[in-house]
Amino acid sequence: MNEPAQSAVKYAGITQSVTGVLLAGGQSRRMGGGDKGLLELAGKPMLAHVLARLEGQVDRVVINANGDPGRFDAFNLPVFADTIEGHVGPLAGVLAGMRWAAANVGGDGYIVTASTDAPLIPADLVTQLAAKLRDDPDAAIALAASGGNLHPVIGLWPVALADDLEQSLRDGVRKVLHWTDQHGTVIVDFAYFRIGEREIDPFFNANTPDELDEARLILGEL
Repeated sequence: MNEPAQSAVKYAGITQSVTGVLLAGGQSRRMGGGDKGLLELAGKPMLAHVLARLEGQVDRVVINANGDPGRFDAFNLPVFADTIEGHVGPLAGVLAGMRWAAANVGGDGYIVTASTDAPLIPADLVTQLAAKLRDDPDAAIALAASGGNLHPVIGLWPVALADDLEQSLRDGVRKVLHWTDQHGTVIVDFAYFRIGEREIDPFFNANTPDELDEARLILGEL
């Protein structure tokens, strides 16, 4: 397991422990099945790029994935499955991350979630989410956005909402915003960055073979 580091969130005024949760539990039909995060990208698995950008921002990183956890052994990170059966969507991964953090760290901290197909996430992701959350006393959750598009699986979530989230899932809630709208939620807009004449979305995700090729081109220019 990662050794706890001084989390970037602490610099934004939130002092609780923050666990990074890499969501690898999705069914990647557009890639022909299998784990998108294990596909090769610039000489290493795509998940490794996400991990490299996230691990310095949090106290520890874990992986949420269903099926055989052994396929992630090379990363030497804790791996845990959804606690709700049936592939009910990304909120199941958020809940599983909350439950892992509550059991292993404590119930008063936060998790920050990121998908394993977004290899360009910002180096200040957690700081920016935490700062916006700190500045709104009525907010409990912070979600990322860019270019006018919301990225609801990339966010900062309080572990204390685990019971509420589980009940909502058992009641049939599946869409992230249907649940977050029940709580104070702030949206944090992240700017595009430039490579030459191109503007790149920091949350560019490789959902298709063509997008994976594009990610290879982008990383080759960084």
